[in-house]
Amino acid sequence: MEPTAPALDTEYIMGIPVSHLARDACLEKIMRWIHDGRSGHTLVCANPHSLEVARRDRLFREALMTADLVIPDGVGVVLASRVLGGRIRERVAGTEILLGLNQALNREGGRSVFFLGSTEETLAKIQQRFIVDFPKVRVTGTYSPSFRTEFREEDNKGMLEAVNEARPDVLWVGMTAPKQEKWIYQNRDTLRVPFIGAIGAAFDFYAGTKKRSSVFWQRLGLEWLPRFLREPKRLWERNLKSSPLFLYWIIRERMRK
Repeated sequence: MEPTAPALDTEYIMGIPVSHLARDACLEKIMRWIHDGRSGHTLVCANPHSLEVARRDRLFREALMTADLVIPDGVGVVLASRVLGGRIRERVAGTEILLGLNQALNREGGRSVFFLGSTEETLAKIQQRFIVDFPKVRVTGTYSPSFRTEFREEDNKGMLEAVNEARPDVLWVGMTAPKQEKWIYQNRDTLRVPFIGAIGAAFDFYAGTKKRSSVFWQRLGLEWLPRFLREPKRLWERNLKSSPLFLYWIIRERMRK
């Protein structure tokens, strides 16, 4: 059951408390968590597909409900907020948080990050680019987990030990949703990291293994379209099933109000 009112900087979209903060305000909040040093602050991304999946997946829903920062990483969430009279005015993409936070860490210097997820090839490309883009931030480790629907106990132990031994300031997790959010939710109390960000496809975009849609499509609110045309088999459910269902639930909520 959700609280009677959301936190001051969030609003409920399909029962999930989504932040209405702009990108820079989100980055300021994350930097405060890093400076504070206490472990376990988490960020997850909300888009029409993830919110629709969370409606049917109890563990995923709990992961989103208990995250410290849920960013509106989907133009559909921004439109839903407007339809429902909310305050979300701009999309905040996981890739933008990845780049923005690493830029802030680089300006400060002396900080470290860890990349968990994706393939060894992608992680190697991330490291090569990272050294050039953010020379004052250390990559204390990377880890490519087994590609399974659910991790075995030994898989989980290996990931936790690798991260905790590295003791990074930031843990970037890129294992696709809802797998990454569930893993963070189940292990956040064990991870000795001030900030943990679930950013999925941002790993591939940063590494260059997948092409992010151009600024032209992003400004039109159609960043999803070129990706869907490139990978229709992988993204058909997200765009042709979840998005219409999300629209139905938002219209129903609007009519109820």
